[in-house]
Amino acid sequence: MQGWKRRIVYVVMFEVLGILIASSVLGMLSGASVATSGVMGVMISTTGVTVNFLYNLAFEAWERKSAATTRTVGRRVLHAIGFQIALVTFLIPLIAWWLDVSLLQAFLYDAVLIVFFPIFTFTYNWAFDSVFGLPDSVTRKAEPEPAVW
Repeated sequence: MQGWKRRIVYVVMFEVLGILIASSVLGMLSGASVATSGVMGVMISTTGVTVNFLYNLAFEAWERKSAATTRTVGRRVLHAIGFQIALVTFLIPLIAWWLDVSLLQAFLYDAVLIVFFPIFTFTYNWAFDSVFGLPDSVTRKAEPEPAVW
């Protein structure tokens, strides 16, 4: 599976799992109602989908320019850490606003997700590549895909 189909399947599967995990964890940590934490999970997911999609487009464009023909552990770690930094930049203010808490309290709530999600991302990416194969950006130096917009 390659191209846009791969990206869409990747993001949908990742975010469904992310909603379930984030809603449960934030609800337990904050004492928020199921409705409040559920909506928070959907907002985290929506933010995650957007950041994930754009981040992976940029990462694969960078990958196409490199000489590597495989995804090493180091490259996977770089991918996971870079994505997490990008995501946290958006999530802390969102959590603070929605739960009406300070940025510090939002950071503390997000700290569990900050620790968990790089591990989840690394494992998910490895499993996804194992099931669906590596993208063209790694296995062959494909021409860049035409923009869809």
